[in-house]
Amino acid sequence: MAPDTPNIERMRVRPQFLAAAKAHAYARGAVLAQGRARRDGDPTINIGFTATKKIGGSVVRNRAKRRLREAARQMAPLHARPGCDYVFIARGGVTTRPWARLLDDMKSALISLAADLAAPGFVPEAVPPAG
Repeated sequence: MAPDTPNIERMRVRPQFLAAAKAHAYARGAVLAQGRARRDGDPTINIGFTATKKIGGSVVRNRAKRRLREAARQMAPLHARPGCDYVFIARGGVTTRPWARLLDDMKSALISLAADLAAPGFVPEAVPPAG
């Protein structure tokens, strides 16, 4: 990993997802992105992915999450803010959306969230208790 590349980790526990769900959200094309700034001083970027049953069966949901993971892998180092949590939710058409458009959706959502999280007067949320 290059020295200027932020450390990115996957969210794996429900409280992290729930905390991000209470924060800012932007729908861009086939992606719904939620983001929140943490007050823990850790510059790590946490990213989670989810797809509801409205998207389709398990095969379709898994494909949607794989596409979101790869799009986030490419876009998050460039546009995500250190010290923030992001959750990407698959919307209808994520599995059939052309790759370039999906990358644009991801980039647009990350830029919009970064602008909100960096806005003057923005107060980051408290970190939920572990457990």
